[in-house]
Amino acid sequence: MTVILDGHIHLLGDDPQAGAFPAELRAAGVSGGALISQPPASFDRSGAWGGRPWAVRLQQLLDWCPPGTNLYPLFWIDPLEPDALDQVTAAVARGIAGFKVICDHFPPGHPAALPIYRAIAEARRPILFHAGILWDGKPSSEYCRPAGFEALLDVPGLRFALAHMGWPWCDELIAVYGKFLNARGRSQSGAVEMYVDITPGTPPIYRQRALTDLFSAGYAVADNVIFGSDCSAPGYNIHRAQEWLRRDAEILTRLGLGQDVLDKVWGANLRRFIGLPDQDVGGR
Repeated sequence: MTVILDGHIHLLGDDPQAGAFPAELRAAGVSGGALISQPPASFDRSGAWGGRPWAVRLQQLLDWCPPGTNLYPLFWIDPLEPDALDQVTAAVARGIAGFKVICDHFPPGHPAALPIYRAIAEARRPILFHAGILWDGKPSSEYCRPAGFEALLDVPGLRFALAHMGWPWCDELIAVYGKFLNARGRSQSGAVEMYVDITPGTPPIYRQRALTDLFSAGYAVADNVIFGSDCSAPGYNIHRAQEWLRRDAEILTRLGLGQDVLDKVWGANLRRFIGLPDQDVGGR
């Protein structure tokens, strides 16, 4: 039986886990997924979340992702904050599954960010990065071009994903994936591993081309593509999730991908990304 996990869900609400959330996931045909915490203060310039302290955001996220629920918490950090290393240490000690970073005011390879990435890699946790144009109301997308993430080659052992297929720089993202794959083949140990989060991103009219290019470029991608919806919680958008699942399934099936590859994209690759064995579908 195919297990579908949504690798990209944003936690936006203030309350403890809403009772409707698990039912909404089930209604969409989703068994769980990765839940991203509310943003750090540097990103929350609108004050929509009140600039909550990182410890409060971390606790809220963990409350939404109890063990055994197939919900995997990703803690959103700003690696340039003075106490970013303390945040990583505390989050890892609390059992966080991974981290989320949006480079909205610094390049991916900023000298102050690299030590934070290295600490995350040493803790054997992954990082989900935003890639592509950023709808944040300010000029920031220059920091999110896929090629900028080549700097992560200097972070031994890191597992990271670039989200949204780097829209509109999808070809650039595929090329960057090829570069990391080549570097991994050259390395004896401590190689960096890149994943592609196919969360939209790409408007529907571009979707077939983007997925076709990703799976047809000649790079080994089957083990490194993660499905996501970019839905939020509470109020998980059942219709949106179902629509993207249907659309992607139709495209990937037309490409002739076998059920084994589809199972990886729908769930197994997310579990591998966060370090779970393939057979473990019972939460963290």
